[in-house]
Formats: sequence, structure tokens, C-alpha cells
Amino acid sequence: MEEGLADELDEEEQLVRKQRKEKKELQAKIQGMKNAVPKNDKKRRKQLTEEVAKLEADMEQRHREELEQLKRASQEAQSDFDAVNISNLVLENQPPRISRAQKRRDKKAALEKEQKERIAEAEIENLYGARHIESEKLAQILAARQLEIKQIPSDGHCMYRAIEDQLKERECPLTVAALRSQTANYMQSHMEDFLPFLTNPNTGDMYTPEEFGKYCDDVINTAAWGGQLELRALSHILQTPIEIIQADSPPIVVGEEYPNKPLILVYMRHAYGLGEHYNSVTWLVNRVTENCS
Repeated sequence: MEEGLADELDEEEQLVRKQRKEKKELQAKIQGMKNAVPKNDKKRRKQLTEEVAKLEADMEQRHREELEQLKRASQEAQSDFDAVNISNLVLENQPPRISRAQKRRDKKAALEKEQKERIAEAEIENLYGARHIESEKLAQILAARQLEIKQIPSDGHCMYRAIEDQLKERECPLTVAALRSQTANYMQSHMEDFLPFLTNPNTGDMYTPEEFGKYCDDVINTAAWGGQLELRALSHILQTPIEIIQADSPPIVVGEEYPNKPLILVYMRHAYGLGEHYNSVTWLVNRVTENCS
């Protein structure tokens, strides 16, 4: 019984750690969103405040549901355990009870099933919502350029994975880990170019050098969401323009000073529950593979 209780505590501790990490990644993402909005754009700032509140509320609700689900699963497992013990006292020659390891696997499967069901429900609800409208607009914009979206996983690395995918088309094999490492190193060595655009979310003050160092460390070692600052660094590292196509705004190009053909990313504001997401693109027609410079 004591061992089973320890297992339950371990699972709850792991979930709490995961949720803390997600909160940290969300704050990094929110910071990137704030940095992308000019301070004198009051309308967009107001919209950003509402978006941030929704992101935080959605995450808080999801975390609460995860904890409740874990508690329910633990209670159900304990009930099953008690029922098996009673049965063993009364009946003979019964099959052995389910192992604790199997119960843990069953709990994990139940949590994953519930998550998939929530995603499926969200997909249905959003069929004619903001995501659908955004996707339709992007499809039209890309089709006019003989392009289509190439889906990238939503795991915190999406911007770097989209860049990685674009570079593969030019036979430039750089991994996500390498892109993150080079981005952080470039930003560290050009701190004066990036520090003015980063502010402490609690105080509103510009990052200190120590906070900036921690920010760059997170770029390397976590799934911190990448934004315009990181794209600017990557354009310098690769000496290549990076074009970001959006549904409701003209494309943004960083690194215009470089003569190479731009890498192309698609920015989606309503792609997933947490909001922003980057995808890559692929061509609708065959073209000659280009070597990177």
C-alpha cells in the first residue's frame, strides 16, 4: 500500500513539474508576442492583453483538468486494488491481480485518450471558426504563389523546425538543436542589438544582462517559443532573408539586406489551443533543387 501511494505521489509530482515547465514556456512565448507589438500601437496592445489573458486562462483550466483526471484515475486504481484484495480473500484459484506497472500504463493511456478526445472536439468546434477562416485565406495566398502549407509539429520548436525543413530543400542540413544553439550564441555576442526589445513581464523594465543570459540559455535548453528576435538572428547566421506569410497582413521579411532567395515560413495565429504557430511550405510544382550559399 505504501509503495502504491508513493507511485501516485511520483505521478502527481511529474505532472506538476510538467505544468510548471509549460507555464514557463508560455511566459516566454507571451514575451515574444509582446516584443512583436510596437509600444505605441494601443489597439494591438489591448488585443494582446486580451489574448494573453485567454492563453493563461486556457492553460490554467487545462492544468486543473489534468490534475483532476489524475486524481480520478488514482481513486479508480485504488478501488480496483481493494476489490481485487477482497476477492482474493473470498475466492480461490482466481487470476492474479493487475500489476501496479500495468495500472500506471492504463492511467497514462486514459489521459492520452482524454487529450485526443479534447483535441477532436476542438477541431469540430473550430471547423467554421477562426482557424478555419485563417487556413482558407492562407491557402489562397499560397496557391497564388504555387505553394502550399507543410505541417510542422506544435511542440515549442515549430519555428526552428520550419527553418530546418526549408534548409533541407537547399541541401543545408542543420538540426533544430544546431539552429537553437547558433541563435543563442549570436544573440549573446550581439546583446546590444536584442536587449532593448526584451522586457521583464513582471516589472516592464528592460532585461538585465543576467536576465538576457537566462533568456539565451532557455533558447538552447528548452522548448521556448521562437519569434521575431530569433528570426532576425537566424537571418544573419544564414545570411539569407526569411519571409513570414500571414493571413491578414502583408508578408514580413527579415534579413532583406541579403541577396539570397528567402526561406519561407507561414505564421498562423489560430493554429492550436495556445495560439501562434509556424509551418513550412512546399511547392505545388517541381522545381530545381537549390544549393545553399
